[in-house]
Amino acid sequence: MTQASLTPAQKTALELGEYAAASPSSYHAADEASRRLQAAGYELLDEAQTWNLVPGGRYVLVREGAVAAFALPADVSADALRYRVFGAHTDSPGFKLKPGGAHTAAGFTQVGVEVYGGVLLNSWLDRELCFAGRLALRDGTTVLARTPGIARIPQLAIHLDRQVNEGLKLDRQQHTVPVVGLEVCGGDVLALLAESAGVSADQVVGHDVITAPVQEAALFGAAQELLACSRMDNLSSTFAGLRAMEELDTKNLTAVSVFISNDHEEVGSETRTGASGPMLADILERVSISVGADREAHLKAIAGSICISADAGHAVHPNYPERHDPQVRPTLGEGLLLKLNAVQRYATDAVGTAEWARLCDEAGVQYQPFVSNNAMPCGSTIGPLTATRLGMTVVDAGIPLLSMHSAREMAAVEDVEALVKVAAAHLG
Repeated sequence: MTQASLTPAQKTALELGEYAAASPSSYHAADEASRRLQAAGYELLDEAQTWNLVPGGRYVLVREGAVAAFALPADVSADALRYRVFGAHTDSPGFKLKPGGAHTAAGFTQVGVEVYGGVLLNSWLDRELCFAGRLALRDGTTVLARTPGIARIPQLAIHLDRQVNEGLKLDRQQHTVPVVGLEVCGGDVLALLAESAGVSADQVVGHDVITAPVQEAALFGAAQELLACSRMDNLSSTFAGLRAMEELDTKNLTAVSVFISNDHEEVGSETRTGASGPMLADILERVSISVGADREAHLKAIAGSICISADAGHAVHPNYPERHDPQVRPTLGEGLLLKLNAVQRYATDAVGTAEWARLCDEAGVQYQPFVSNNAMPCGSTIGPLTATRLGMTVVDAGIPLLSMHSAREMAAVEDVEALVKVAAAHLG
């Protein structure tokens, strides 16, 4: 298909793919979002400096692998202060580079890695992988770095494991060690990372580096209605919030629009950049202070605010339908997910459901409920953490996926575009 023949939804889906390609790590995802928002007119803030915010202003800040942006109404005041928050996360499962450098085995150079998040291990086999993240230098600064696709986790040939198709079992320590080259050719990953960042390897004293697949996103399906892409959990939501903030018109805002994409959701969120940390609360309080709100006015503002917690969820798998609820059957291309859970693994309640229905009507998109099979408890996301920490109404939602936490996930292009539209309706 040519660019001219693509539908708007297909174009949006491929734009998500471009953002994912520019964001192989949470640090790159935050940096790329900040770069794009600054290009759209947002002012970069330093958390260690005093903020001088003005009515109608637009601002962005980066805290390590997390990014946040907000826009103030032109007539913002302490008395009528409200927040409309769109939350996501920047990180995805993968393999984090261990310290210790390279080692050799059977004529190959390999590096040690540690499993990050709920990796679907087999999906990472036999794929070209890059290393990406941040390097800490002796002078106290950090730089972003990424290699080309230099690594691969090779699977054992079937001739040496005749029963493999009866059940593949991978040891997380022994069987997930990437090959980065032949022993005779060396293979210093840190040196390659340093070179990519324009620094010398002896300047590097620390690193936070993860693997990412290098295969580009692609449309597929008989009508090119599906998207295959890495890291859609949860760059699909980060991208939606980013696009909404890029296109935001502050002239008609009635509340402060806030977009935040936290780090470390896949490992529990309990960090200074995770949703359990103080980042969002800090930002909201500083904005309230900047418009002259006292503690009472700030708490009143929070009580009247709402957050959409956007994170990808599961569609019914056609080959494993029994793993899903027998009556509630969300599918790709039939609308966004509204996540519900009796034991509060998701924060959505009846009030939040009504707000979500209104937003989807305003955006002209469909939605479908998601609940888990009672015999298979679901995971959680940033929604309950945000609701608990701030006390505001939170709605958990997102695009449906197949192959979640795979090295390459699957979505419908219409759902990708729908989330962008809902984010724009919520933040605008």
